[in-house]
Amino acid sequence: MAFNKQFKNSPRKEETEMKKSLSGLLLLFLTCSLFAQQAVVQLYDGIAPGSENWTQKEVEYTQYGGNMVRNVVHPTLTVYLPEESKATGAAVIVAPGGGFCFLSWEYEGTLVGEWLQAHGIAAFVLKYRLADMGQTEEELQKKAQEFMQPIVTIANSSNPKEELHKHTNVANVIELAQQDGRQAIKYVRANASAYKVNPDRIGLMGFSAGAILTMGVALHHDAESRPDFIAPIYGFALDNLLVPEDAAPMFFACAADDELIASKAAELYTAWKSAGKSIEFHVYSKGGHGFGMRKQGLPSDHWIEQFGEWMDAQGFLNH
Repeated sequence: MAFNKQFKNSPRKEETEMKKSLSGLLLLFLTCSLFAQQAVVQLYDGIAPGSENWTQKEVEYTQYGGNMVRNVVHPTLTVYLPEESKATGAAVIVAPGGGFCFLSWEYEGTLVGEWLQAHGIAAFVLKYRLADMGQTEEELQKKAQEFMQPIVTIANSSNPKEELHKHTNVANVIELAQQDGRQAIKYVRANASAYKVNPDRIGLMGFSAGAILTMGVALHHDAESRPDFIAPIYGFALDNLLVPEDAAPMFFACAADDELIASKAAELYTAWKSAGKSIEFHVYSKGGHGFGMRKQGLPSDHWIEQFGEWMDAQGFLNH
């Protein structure tokens, strides 16, 4: 009765309230639908700092049997949230590889996100900024070869940091990618409550170039951008390995027949152990480079299950 009296002579007010209710329901529906299809979050408000003058156009394509992305200008996070009944409170930011020229979006990104999601871990697949590889396949092949050669030189140097500074273009792209990695951790931590994750259980996993990104963040961060655990997968640090006091626990995996990475892996292990930091270290007899989520019938096939077991042993999956 009171309701009828209140609105009896206020048709405009009643209409306004109804519109508000419908808008709220629509927003709720869209939000639920978006999360069901994986929400995509812009990492920065507006243009990402440092690439204001970039004009390349993002390209999605298929190569090596998987979905790929190149020419990323606007960094994003694709969100994979677990069912509430399975949620552990842990989160992993996933950085695919591709030599900072492209992203192996499926085998080192979305499939990883889906596995983590299915096992109660919130996943955020990071689309970070990359070098301009052009619009055509011919441009990609030429530019990628030119861009990645200095990375090999830097990796084989006795002083990677000094060598990196000789290659300004490469150094600038890698720094922006690592900046995106730090921003991703800040974003997830700042929004931990909304995503129902523990702000002290946010990790960073990267593959190949994504592992270089991961190590850059692991070695250089502030309190807001510090990862609580790291998982560089067949990657290394393009930096001098000065392990910080607050270095995160590490899970590392590569294959022994991945010659460049396997030779650098020992340095990473020694640096972490010498600093008294926690590290789990897997070098599989076979697997090659870039195995990601591919099933090859090789020892490297089960790395992600071992990663999940490691997370559990570290206490990151305690409800």
